[in-house]
Amino acid sequence: MLTYTIRRLVLSIPTLLFISLIIFLLLELAPGDPMAQVPLTVPPEVKQQMREALGLGEPTPIRFGKWMWQFFVVEPMVLVDATFGSDWAAEKQRVISWQTRSPVMEIVIQRMPQTLWVVAMSYVVGVLIALPIGIYSAYRQYSVFDQLGTFVTMVGYSVPPFFSGVLIIVIFSVQLGWLPSIYDTTHQVVDWDSFVIQLKQMVMPVMVLALQTTAQISRFMRASMLDNLNQDYVWTARAKGLSESVVVMIHVLRNSMIPVITVIALGVPQIFGGAIITEQIFKVNGLGQLLITSIQANDLPMVQTVTFMLAVLIVMFNIVADLLYGILDPRIRYD
Repeated sequence: MLTYTIRRLVLSIPTLLFISLIIFLLLELAPGDPMAQVPLTVPPEVKQQMREALGLGEPTPIRFGKWMWQFFVVEPMVLVDATFGSDWAAEKQRVISWQTRSPVMEIVIQRMPQTLWVVAMSYVVGVLIALPIGIYSAYRQYSVFDQLGTFVTMVGYSVPPFFSGVLIIVIFSVQLGWLPSIYDTTHQVVDWDSFVIQLKQMVMPVMVLALQTTAQISRFMRASMLDNLNQDYVWTARAKGLSESVVVMIHVLRNSMIPVITVIALGVPQIFGGAIITEQIFKVNGLGQLLITSIQANDLPMVQTVTFMLAVLIVMFNIVADLLYGILDPRIRYD
C-alpha cells in the first residue's frame, strides 16, 4: 500500500499542474479588468503603470510561470521559514492579492479557521446522522421510518442552500428569536458562556450544510445496504447462528461501506463549494466569502489560488478513498 500511495502521489503532480493551467487560462479568458474599479479621475498613464506593477503587461506564459514558481516554491519556503526560523524566502516575490496588496496565503490562513469551524462540523454532523439513517432504512425497508426518511432526504437533497438558509433564518431568528442570523467571526471562546454563544451562531450554517450531506450519504448508504442484505454470504452467516446485530453491523456494513467511502471522501470538496453560498447568507468571513469578493473585484491571484486549493482537495481525497478501500476490503490489493 505504501508503494501504491507513493505512486498515486507522484501521478497527482502532473494532474495538478494541468488543472492549474486550465484554471489560469479560464481566468485569463474571463471578462473583466482589475483596473475597472480605479476612479475615472486617475490618468491613463497611471493606470498603465498600475497594470505593469501588477504584472499584467507581461505575456500569459510568463505570468503563469511566475505564479507556479511563487505558489509551489516560494510559499513552501515561507512556511519553512515560519516553522524553523530560516530566511530562505527573504526578499522573494510571493503571490500578491491585487485587491489588498498583501500575500494571498496570509489572507487564506486568516480566513480558513472560520470556514473549518462551519464546514468541518457540518460534515461530521451530516455523516454521523446519515449513516444510522441509511442503515436502519435499509434494514426496515418500506417501513414508516424508511418512507419518512426517504421523503426528508429527498427534500434536503433538492432544496438549494440559498433557499434553506433564508428559510431557517426566518424561522429560528426572525419568528422564534432563538439563534443569531449573522455569524460573528470576531467572537472568541474564552469560557463556557462564550462557548455557548459560539455553538448558537454555528447551529444554522451547520444545519444548512449538514442537510445536503445527510440526504446524499444516507441515500447511498441505504442503497448499498440493500444490495448486500440479500447476498448469499448474509444467509450463510445467519444459518451459522450469528446474531442479527453481528450480521448487519459487521458483515453487511463493512461491505456496504466500500462504495459509500467514495461519496464521503469526495463530498469534502463539495461541501466547501456549498460553503461559498452559506457563508454569504450568514455573513461568515471565511474562504467562501473571500472567493466571492475576489471574483467581484477581479482579483485573479486570489481566485486562482483558492480554486486551485479546492482542486488539490479533490485529488487528495480521491487518493484517500482508494486507500480506504483496501482497509475495508482485504480482497483489494495494490500490487
